[in-house]
Amino acid sequence: MPCCIPDSVVGGPESATPAPRKRRHSIRWWALVLLDMAMLLGGQTATILLCRLYFNSGGRSAWLLTLAHSAGAPLLAAPLLLTPRAAADVEPTRPPATMAAICTGLGVLVALDNAMFVYAELYLPVSTFSLLAATQLAFNAVTSRLINAQRLTALTLNSVVVLTFSAALLGVGSGSDETSSYVPRGKYAAGFALTLAAAAGYALVLSLFEVTFDKALRTRTLRWVLKLQIYTNVAGSAVAVALVLATGEGRKVRGEAEGYRDGRGGYAATLVGIAVAWQVATLGMVRLITRASSLFANVTSTLGLPLVPIFAVPLFGDKMTGIKVVAMLMAVWGFLSYVYQHYLDDRRRAAAGKERTPVGSGGIICVHADVELAGSCACARALPIGDSGLAFHGSVGVAWGVRMTIYCVAN
Repeated sequence: MPCCIPDSVVGGPESATPAPRKRRHSIRWWALVLLDMAMLLGGQTATILLCRLYFNSGGRSAWLLTLAHSAGAPLLAAPLLLTPRAAADVEPTRPPATMAAICTGLGVLVALDNAMFVYAELYLPVSTFSLLAATQLAFNAVTSRLINAQRLTALTLNSVVVLTFSAALLGVGSGSDETSSYVPRGKYAAGFALTLAAAAGYALVLSLFEVTFDKALRTRTLRWVLKLQIYTNVAGSAVAVALVLATGEGRKVRGEAEGYRDGRGGYAATLVGIAVAWQVATLGMVRLITRASSLFANVTSTLGLPLVPIFAVPLFGDKMTGIKVVAMLMAVWGFLSYVYQHYLDDRRRAAAGKERTPVGSGGIICVHADVELAGSCACARALPIGDSGLAFHGSVGVAWGVRMTIYCVAN
C-alpha cells in the first residue's frame, strides 16, 4: 500500500536533495546475473563458432553474415508480448523523435561494428583475431570511465589486465592451429585495423547502451530491454540489407549456397543459427548492462574468448594445448577478481545504507508512484535509476496545504 511520510519523520527539515540509496544485491539478483552471463557466453561462443564454420565451408558474403547478426530481432517479439508490464514501465521522458534518433543511431553503430568484426574474422587467422579482439575490454575501461563515470579500482584494473592478457596468450599460442585456410592473402593489414576499430566500437556501443538506459529511458525493466534491442536491430538490419543490395552480394547467395560444403540446408541452418545465437548473446549482454554496467558485460564477454578454442577441439579437431588451459585459468581468475570487487561494493553499499537516512527540505517520501493517499500525497511518476531504491525525486506537489519536494521511492 502506498504511504507518505513527512520529512520530520525520516530525517530533518534542512538538507540537500538525498543521494540515491543503493541496496545490497540479493541472491535473486546474482541468480539473474548468472543467467544473463550464461546467455552471453553461450550465444557469443556459438556465434563465433558458426561464423568460423560458415567461412570454412565456403561462405564469403560478409554483409550477409552481418545481416544475420541483426535479422533475428523478430524472435524477441514473443518474449516481449509475454512479459507483463511492471510498475516501473514508464514512457521515456525524451520526445518520440529523440528516442527514434537514439535507436537509429545505436542500430547503425551496431551494424557497422558487426560488419567490421565479420570482415576481420574473414581477413585474419582466428588466433590473431582473438589476440586483437581482447583489446575491447581495455577500450571499454576507458569509455566506461569517460561516459558512464565507472569507478576503476585496483581489483577492476587487475581484472581488465588479466583478462586481456588471457586472450592475448590464447592468440599467441594458437598460431599453429589449422584454422586459417579460408584467410585471403594480402588482407592482414586491413584485418588488423578492422579488428582494433571493431573492438573500440564495441566498447563505445556498450557504454552508449548504458547511458541510454540511465539518461534517456530512465528505466531498466525487461520490457524496455527487449524494446531497445528490437528497435536497434531493426535499424541495423535496414543498414545491412541496403549494403547487401548495394554491393551485389544478394545476387551471389544462390551460387554460394549451392557451393557450400554442407549443401543448401547446411547453409541456411548456419545463418539461422547465427541469427538466433547472436540475439541470445545480445539479450544477455544488454541485461548485464542494465543489472550491473557495460564494463561487467564486457568482462563477461572477454571471459568467453578462451571458451572458443575449447569447443573447437571436438567440433573442428583443434589441438588442446597447455597454453589454452593457462589462458582459460587466467580468464577465470580475472573474472573472479571483478566479481570480488562487486562483492566489496555490495558490502560498502549495505554499510552506507545503515548509516544514512534520506532527508529532504520540506519533503516527503512516497512509496509507489502515480498514486494519491487521502489527498495528501501525489508523486509524478516512477523513473527507476539502476538498482537504487530511489525512483524519482525533485517533483513539486502540494501536501497538507504547503508546497514541498516529493521523493518517490520504488519498493
